[in-house]
Amino acid sequence: MDTLNTIFVILTGVLLRLIVPLAVTALVVFALHKLDARWQAEAELEKKMLVKDEMPCLKEQGVSGEQLKRRLALDERPCWQTHRLPNGHLREDCLDCEVFHDAPVPAPHKHGHAHV
Repeated sequence: MDTLNTIFVILTGVLLRLIVPLAVTALVVFALHKLDARWQAEAELEKKMLVKDEMPCLKEQGVSGEQLKRRLALDERPCWQTHRLPNGHLREDCLDCEVFHDAPVPAPHKHGHAHV
């Protein structure tokens, strides 16, 4: 009978050493999956809330290089910044657009306290 108790205690210890960490890992995975699903839903909602025509395509508007420079000087965001893909990359249409290629390179802001 003592051997049976010893085997039972060893099996219980082994099961606890395996099942508890697996259960904790499964709970963490489940919680992270739910959190990711919530963030994905929030991102979709935010994307839907954006006004589609907030900044129509500048090429379709026939904006010239000078007009684009004036708009950028007024801190207006160009269409390729407004209509990025969900992963943050630029759209293929924008990469091939002559307005995008002719856009001025943004100049870094200089701070008054910076040492040059």
